[in-house]
Amino acid sequence: MAIISQAEAKKILDKVLSFSKADEMSVSLSGGRTSNIRYALNSVSSGGEADNMSLLITAGIGKRMGSATINQFDDKAIERTVRRAEEIARLAPENSEYMPMVGPQNYLETPMYSENTARMDSEYRAQVAFDSVDACEQKNLSAAGFMQDTTGFSAIANSKGLFGYNKATSVDFSVTVRTADATGSGYVTRDFNDISKLKTRSVTGIAMQKALASTNARALEPGKYTVILEPTAMSTLLQSMMSGMDTRLADEGRSFLSKKGGGTRLGEKLLDERVTIYSDPMNLEAPSEPFASEGRNRTGSFLGGGGVGDGRPQEKLTWFEKGVVKNMSYSRFWADQKGVKATPPPTGFIMAGGDQSLADLIKSTDKGILVTRLWYVRMVDPKTLLQTGLTRDGTFYIENGQIKFPIKNFRFNESAVIVLNNVEALGAPIRVGGNLIPPVKARDFTFTSLSDAV
Repeated sequence: MAIISQAEAKKILDKVLSFSKADEMSVSLSGGRTSNIRYALNSVSSGGEADNMSLLITAGIGKRMGSATINQFDDKAIERTVRRAEEIARLAPENSEYMPMVGPQNYLETPMYSENTARMDSEYRAQVAFDSVDACEQKNLSAAGFMQDTTGFSAIANSKGLFGYNKATSVDFSVTVRTADATGSGYVTRDFNDISKLKTRSVTGIAMQKALASTNARALEPGKYTVILEPTAMSTLLQSMMSGMDTRLADEGRSFLSKKGGGTRLGEKLLDERVTIYSDPMNLEAPSEPFASEGRNRTGSFLGGGGVGDGRPQEKLTWFEKGVVKNMSYSRFWADQKGVKATPPPTGFIMAGGDQSLADLIKSTDKGILVTRLWYVRMVDPKTLLQTGLTRDGTFYIENGQIKFPIKNFRFNESAVIVLNNVEALGAPIRVGGNLIPPVKARDFTFTSLSDAV
């Protein structure tokens, strides 16, 4: 389906609000098209396309809230859903942390939309898959990959005059390459807003190199090693850290940012001075939504679901500067309790790096381990960010600045805070999962046991 325009979205949202008899009402409208292609054993196994447009209506009566969703847009259906949201609100218990809805806001026009991606068709997707598969077949390797592209919009409004509109595109691609005997494996993932930036043949080549190089892996004793975490691996550790920037969690002693005896670690030097992390919705390589909204689901699809955000604008904000905690996020309720500005959590983040390539980091390493990817990661202790998981799809031993041989995978127990305290060097950032992340060279990374998984 075509993305509806800002004017068309506003017309629908205004109609919803015109039916309201509640004290307050907010509306989230999202829609678009999500397509995908999947292949395994060098053959396309499935492809699909789905489109939808959905309304999420939230009514406020006193301190009681009720929500209802619908994907029909005639007047009778809309009015019926508004009445349903109001009825649910009357039946709901009072919310002791209720905050009145925000009024009009000023939003950035973030560069999330690409016409190249919006124009993509099934023939283009087939070519993307062919380029990846063909490269592997020529080397007697087996590829299993998945690409999903999304073109959609989200719009928000409420009875206090707030209105926001954003359209966006995204492309997510990943491929695992295995050797014919299944003893070597390589993996790579890339994501962009603009499909023209994705070159699947060359990207697949990275996974092919890792697969061919990872056969006949040797066992290495578990212990503490200098590691080079590629951006895909580092992203896994950083996600938990950046999602834990909430001030209330820290004030209540439930966070890595909690201070012994009470309070938070805002203003303290927590990480190595080379570590600076910020969010910037206007970044051209990794832009993000201009307002706090949940119109998109976890995979980036504009297919409805989830709750409506409160509409606070996103802005450029530094979270860590030269290792110092510079900002933390506040819900509107907690900000009101503390008498400070309510700061929404980042929808994306950028970790500043250096200009060294991954090869440069390897050359600078006397002894260490190169980690392509972390997998099956689980939180052990939220208060220290200690996580456990496995390496996978290409783990290599480095000696005298060269990759000497592949090694069997490890289980690790490690915290992003410890890793970012033990930084020795940072490489050039690349985009992973909508964020910009550099490869990180760090000392004393803890591997606890071996894993026979490839």
